[in-house]
Amino acid sequence: MIDINRILCEEFKLKPFQVENTVKLIDEGNTIPFIARYRKEQTGSLDDVVLRDLFERLTYLRNLELRKEEVLRLIEEQGKLTEELKKEILNADVLQRVEDLYRPYRQKKSTRASKAKEKGLEPLAQIILAQDINQGDLDEIASPFIDEEKGVNNAKEAYEGACDIIAEMVSDNADYRKFIREAYINDAILISEAVDEEEKTVYEMYYKFEEPVKKIANHRVLAINRGEKEKKLKVKLNAPDERIISYLISKEITNENAITTDFYLAAIQDSYKRLIAPSIEREIRAMLTERAEDEAIKVFGKNTKNLLMVPPVKDVRVLAVDPSYRTGCKLAVLDETGKFLDQGVMYPNEPKNEVEESQKLMVDLINKYDIDVIAIGNGTASRETEMVVSDMLSKYTFPKKVHYTIVSEAGASVYSASKLAQEEYPDLDVTIRGAVSIGRRLQDPLAELVKIDPKSIGVGQYQHDVNQTKLSQELDGVVEDCVNSVGVDLNTASPSLLQYVSGITKTISKNLVKYREENGKFINRQELLKVKMLGEKAFEQCAGFLRISDGENPLDKTAVHPEAYEIAGKLLKKLGYTIEDLRSGTIRDINERIMKIPVKEDKKVTMTAKNVRLKGLEALSQISFKEDKKPAKEKINDRIKVLAEELNVGIPTLTDIIEELKKPGRDPRDEMPKVIFRSDVMDFDDMKVGMQLTGTVRNVVDFGAFVDIGVKQDGLVHLSEMSDKYIKNPMEVVQVGDTVNVTIISIDKERQRIGLSMKKSRSKND
Repeated sequence: MIDINRILCEEFKLKPFQVENTVKLIDEGNTIPFIARYRKEQTGSLDDVVLRDLFERLTYLRNLELRKEEVLRLIEEQGKLTEELKKEILNADVLQRVEDLYRPYRQKKSTRASKAKEKGLEPLAQIILAQDINQGDLDEIASPFIDEEKGVNNAKEAYEGACDIIAEMVSDNADYRKFIREAYINDAILISEAVDEEEKTVYEMYYKFEEPVKKIANHRVLAINRGEKEKKLKVKLNAPDERIISYLISKEITNENAITTDFYLAAIQDSYKRLIAPSIEREIRAMLTERAEDEAIKVFGKNTKNLLMVPPVKDVRVLAVDPSYRTGCKLAVLDETGKFLDQGVMYPNEPKNEVEESQKLMVDLINKYDIDVIAIGNGTASRETEMVVSDMLSKYTFPKKVHYTIVSEAGASVYSASKLAQEEYPDLDVTIRGAVSIGRRLQDPLAELVKIDPKSIGVGQYQHDVNQTKLSQELDGVVEDCVNSVGVDLNTASPSLLQYVSGITKTISKNLVKYREENGKFINRQELLKVKMLGEKAFEQCAGFLRISDGENPLDKTAVHPEAYEIAGKLLKKLGYTIEDLRSGTIRDINERIMKIPVKEDKKVTMTAKNVRLKGLEALSQISFKEDKKPAKEKINDRIKVLAEELNVGIPTLTDIIEELKKPGRDPRDEMPKVIFRSDVMDFDDMKVGMQLTGTVRNVVDFGAFVDIGVKQDGLVHLSEMSDKYIKNPMEVVQVGDTVNVTIISIDKERQRIGLSMKKSRSKND
């Protein structure tokens, strides 16, 4: 049996206590957000990303052990389990090895080998395998096995059947498959060709394409797979066949002079070409696909996280615009809280081109509702609508400055037609609901986007080509981590948001809202225990992530968990504060007060007069100012360590409590790049190579990033143009939502493509 904890320690480079405690916490039913935030002492402060990866690997290894047990049982039931085979299976560290070892014993469907065995040809196969007949007549050897009733009419058919049996035996050899699989991975070439070379498709770069399996990029694998699925490409692997066959012969043939050797060689050739090669090729293609999908899913996850964590634009009145051509642009007016106030439709684009009428309608709404920001969806007709809005803002004067911004409308149509949207806005047309969603996701992206299936947000590559179950699991985990890192207002949150809180199910989220509706606002976190189906365990998991802004206890609006309230109270008292100071917001100088806490004298620093006389003034000069040279952060940490000992609490937990007391209810999204507001727009024809602009990263893919620079088409910063230093992955440099400075390096007006660079050397040269 493999030591799962040891493997996790080695792979994640963690200490044994971190793995042991994390596994125990997971097994006890604790959620990843809860473990990451409130069990830092046990895990050594592992973050949610590492914890999720560790949990995924733990699940794989445990499933591996379960499969081993199943395979051992199945082989033992056949009476074929030897100690050597048992040891090999138990020591296997990947599922593929277990399946290879089980392959000879697996119940197969009808095969050429199984049919040959039914004809009684297995003894003939054993004669060939023995390789000990150097003389004699081949027909005489085959004669006993010729039986017309069984379908063996002559010696030729007898030998063919025997070779089928040998071919399957060679194919089922676990060690051979391991060698051949590695040969494919290291030396095979993936080749793609056009089904029709004359046809113009997006796959033209793959019409005559070849690249080593070990080097091919993940996004190319997914592109080729899609081209093959759409019957535009033919794909195959070119493997080192001759070397592999030579290897098999060297392992199988021990007597070249045996009169049956030619049959043996033919069986080996057949085994590789008919059985092994197609099987291994499928495995390698599946391996490449799984690797590419896993990477694409990780990209989806990271992009989604950055989109969800875009800072909310608070306390603004919004005019939301859902752009369109023929059916008109839908307008929705929202107040500072996201409450729907008014609606409208304008037709500034083709085919009506009612530009002036549309601008006047917007002006009226801006003046009537004191609008601060216009939010324009980035879908169809977005840039044309943006130009109309920009022109309006330059022509008309308003009591205060009005800006506009482009908002991702991915998934807005999915939400607007959903049952949830119907419940929220039963009296609104489905198209107006889409505009409302666009406006609200500017005001609070996280609260609005959780209403949409994460897969519909669409920030990544080949969204519909990857494993949908894995994608859902990854994105659900991302949403869960984002929601819990931000925290949720218990008295205003929707069921859609609440269901992502640690420990809360869809049913409990509905029960929370129902309780709130029947009993009024929650006044303290303990009241959660009165909610139907929310027991002690669920309370432990969710309480720290649910905030009450104006509750009985001011700690309820912070991320301090109720289990740590007593410690927080003692800390406040130690620092000379009261809980009422926290409520009134008069806590200002925590660090200064922490610095006044005395620390134990460092024996390396303290010296007696006798020591000075003995060691001389030189020794004193080296140490007398050592304490003063410590960085401020290190000095703070020394005091926090003392406080932790006095309060009998872990240093990570105490540090988190201190941070919460400094900024009660702080929003981690405030540290993310801010939304870019504009008041004008640039036309495609106005752009020139060398022009330097500021833009917003809309999507990050394997080969680069797409950046909104305020024209109709997002520009592409290729991986090679992202940094003056070599980078392997775009996410080393940018994330969705980042504000970046770019230089235009190419313009293709015919194809409406813009090439951008983020290299500093480019901006200097240009």
